[in-house]
Amino acid sequence: MELTTPKKITVKTIRALFFIHLIGFIVMGIVLSTILILAKLEGPPSISVPQSTVLYAQDGSKIGETHHGQKRYWVSLDDISEHVVEATIAVEDRHFYDHHGFDYKRIVGAAVADLKAMAKVQGASTITQQYARNLYLEHDKTWKRKLMEAFYTIRLEMNFEKEEILEGYLNTIYYGHGAYGIEAAARYYFDKHASELTMEEATLLAGIPKGPSYYSPYVHFDRAKDRQELILSLMAKEGFITEEQATKAAKQAITLKEQEQVATVKIAPYFQDMVLQELKDILNVDEQFIETKGLQVYTTIDPKLQEIAEQTMNSVMDDSSDIQLGFVAIDPKSGKVRALIGGRDYNESPFNRATQAKRQPGSTIKPLLYYKAIENGFTPSTSLRSEPTTFRYGEHEETYEPSNYNDYYANEEIPLMQALALSDNIYAVKTHLFMGMEQLVNAGEQFGIESPIKKVPSAALGTSPVSVMEMVNAYGMFANGGKKIAPVYIERIEDGDGNVLYKENTRPETVLDPQATFVTTHMMMGMFDSKLNGYTTVTGQKIMDLLTRPYAGKSGSTKADSWMIGFSPQLVAGVWTGYDKGKTITFATERLYAKQIWAQFMEEALEDRSVKQFRPPKGVVGVYIDPSSGLLASPTCPVARLTYYVAGTEPTDYCIDHLEHTEQKKNENKEEETEDPSFLERIIPWL
Repeated sequence: MELTTPKKITVKTIRALFFIHLIGFIVMGIVLSTILILAKLEGPPSISVPQSTVLYAQDGSKIGETHHGQKRYWVSLDDISEHVVEATIAVEDRHFYDHHGFDYKRIVGAAVADLKAMAKVQGASTITQQYARNLYLEHDKTWKRKLMEAFYTIRLEMNFEKEEILEGYLNTIYYGHGAYGIEAAARYYFDKHASELTMEEATLLAGIPKGPSYYSPYVHFDRAKDRQELILSLMAKEGFITEEQATKAAKQAITLKEQEQVATVKIAPYFQDMVLQELKDILNVDEQFIETKGLQVYTTIDPKLQEIAEQTMNSVMDDSSDIQLGFVAIDPKSGKVRALIGGRDYNESPFNRATQAKRQPGSTIKPLLYYKAIENGFTPSTSLRSEPTTFRYGEHEETYEPSNYNDYYANEEIPLMQALALSDNIYAVKTHLFMGMEQLVNAGEQFGIESPIKKVPSAALGTSPVSVMEMVNAYGMFANGGKKIAPVYIERIEDGDGNVLYKENTRPETVLDPQATFVTTHMMMGMFDSKLNGYTTVTGQKIMDLLTRPYAGKSGSTKADSWMIGFSPQLVAGVWTGYDKGKTITFATERLYAKQIWAQFMEEALEDRSVKQFRPPKGVVGVYIDPSSGLLASPTCPVARLTYYVAGTEPTDYCIDHLEHTEQKKNENKEEETEDPSFLERIIPWL
């Protein structure tokens, strides 16, 4: 019995598995047959009618709309250059004529690549799937959409020949700038018909649908050219052309149609670009979906502040100068972007210098360093010597010799509060090396700066490039008391029927030490306080007369960059000015642009708002300090400045530096009184 039991169980198991699989195959066959029958009976899906996406400002006013005036034509496949057909198949779906709507090998390959990268790095959509997606109207990217998209693909394959699918795809795909279909694209970019396109023109256009803005030859010609060369190599690999033809076509000059018809955006164009990018990220959709699905997008931009920023830029900066600008203003409580300028002329250059450019921030990085210093036991009174210094660091005793601006030094010890106000470089590097260079790297992470900060001595002086947006967002965390924020461009998104697809509801949490944050913020007010003048004047001296309310901030400069970032409790703004291609700033007037634009903007932007002070949190105490010594101010000190400390770290000793001077002055006055004859004594001889 023991020998036969396993055989009986095995036979039963095999039989059961056989019937289960048989039933499964039958069910799958019935389901598949039903799908195919339905696909055939329902016929091809209808082409959707695109609707413009509308962008609104914070006050509800309309600031932009996608693809004003669509350019659409339908031409037969016979009237489309064979170069277009071959280039499209090579780059989009090289097995187009071999599959029935789904390229299973490509799907598996893409899945493996995504798993290896732990991210979405490859697409596997066929031309038929993309065509089906273009016809689908819903907004969501749920499994329902995926299934419906697959069903549309089957309907297309069941009801059309391959040539008809390819013709439909080429006539509906979006080529950017409002051009739908290859005929519209040919007319728009080259002022010719689709049948007349040369190989180099066809391959340039074939690369655009992957990212109509990213690969637009009008906006990013270098990117478009790189993708064209990739497509030419793929065509050669697939046997459509020879390697020699590919090389020759890649070298051919491209002559685009004049750009006067390229649509331009008038209201906050750089901001609108950021909104469209955020839309793709938030909804996880492609650019064509955004351009055509009738979304209602409510943004964070404040039209009044945007206008003030642009007018200030134009009034301060010389029209004849090529110097550029990046500007951002945010609400520090929420991170909502209220104004943004990415350059002086969007039509000339849509490159966004506020978000895309990475420049050396100079001394604007110092507040982050000194925040960590306060956390690690420094106080506003901590004194270090300001003098020419050669620093040695690392295992190989490398040397670093920074200098102060104009080679001015105190040649004595100065307190931290004054070092920040005067922007003393020696003090910053000493602090950086004393604490350990990883502290500034950690500070960058805490303050939301994603650009890497190198562990080198010069990082304390802002040599690691960052964007204007990153720095303004970091300063926003000082302004709000240490709460984590990130740039917000969109408050709400609705579909064409008014259904809410997204609503911004982030609640910033405190991630910085509130006491250290406030102490650093108050020290940052010092750049506008002449009481902190020392071996040189405070860095805000030249714009102090323009300011009428409390501000905190920091300026910074390199040979090629000029920065000013500052804030009130209600608003943060940052300005970068400099040249695009490594040209140094040589004129003194140009070095002042950033500070002047910032000061004028802040004053006008806050003109109708109440004056607010920076309120110290619990655990912080304020005492009057002699700025030169960093000790408690005595009655004899000529200057006394209210300074805040983390409770328990404030000085307990009084400044005595001025006592000796005061006594000496009193004695001199007494000697003058005894030596100087009285009025009567002086006139008696004459009598």
